[in-house]
Amino acid sequence: MTPMPKAKLQKILDDLERHRPKGRAVAAFDADGTLWDTDLGEGLFSFQIENKLVPLPADPWGHYNYLKEHVSNPVAYLWLAQICKDVPLATVRAWAETSVASKPLPIFDEQLQIMEKLKQLQVEIYIVTASIKWAVEPGALRLGLTADDVIGIETEVVNGVVGDKQKGVITYREGKSEAILARTGGLAPYFTSGNTEGDKWLLEGATHLRLVMSAAPEGSENWPTESRMVALAKERDWHWHRFR
Repeated sequence: MTPMPKAKLQKILDDLERHRPKGRAVAAFDADGTLWDTDLGEGLFSFQIENKLVPLPADPWGHYNYLKEHVSNPVAYLWLAQICKDVPLATVRAWAETSVASKPLPIFDEQLQIMEKLKQLQVEIYIVTASIKWAVEPGALRLGLTADDVIGIETEVVNGVVGDKQKGVITYREGKSEAILARTGGLAPYFTSGNTEGDKWLLEGATHLRLVMSAAPEGSENWPTESRMVALAKERDWHWHRFR
């Protein structure tokens, strides 16, 4: 995996300081494929399947992929939260932590340095993900953020127990932009980062700076969408980096 050239990273760090708005400032990142080279949402799903933790169809991955291909991505992503119905939220969070802790989390060092710069600049940092919020929270903790800094897909929780009713917007495509504005009270982030076309609205919603990341191997599911986002970044003079 090819690291970002030092001069390229330094330009981003310099831009973050130069363009930081006066007063309150916000930055927003996608999670999977943007902050780390893995998918924590699907990782939790695999963990649930392997350990038979929730009731599932005979072919769980086949059902999930059918929903994505023949119904819609939002329905599929929400379903990954709905399968946790009747489970205490504390238990779901414990599953997510165990899943993430089972192997090293491949965090992009460049994003760690960008986050450190943002923290130095006293910028509010949020992760806006189309994965379920609870699956991504352990990753946020490893970046020095909190569970509250993660905005993701959720279902309603009643008396500490997960239900199947959608909570809030689906944080995918336009929903990502809507969700960050709802969290900040309408203050648009001045810096955003993502990797796929599902993040396009989040990126376009930034007031000053955008960074497209791409780590998907050629031939993988995300290769075409990441390639189109890198092309868009070049066309619009956004910051970008392809690791492969």
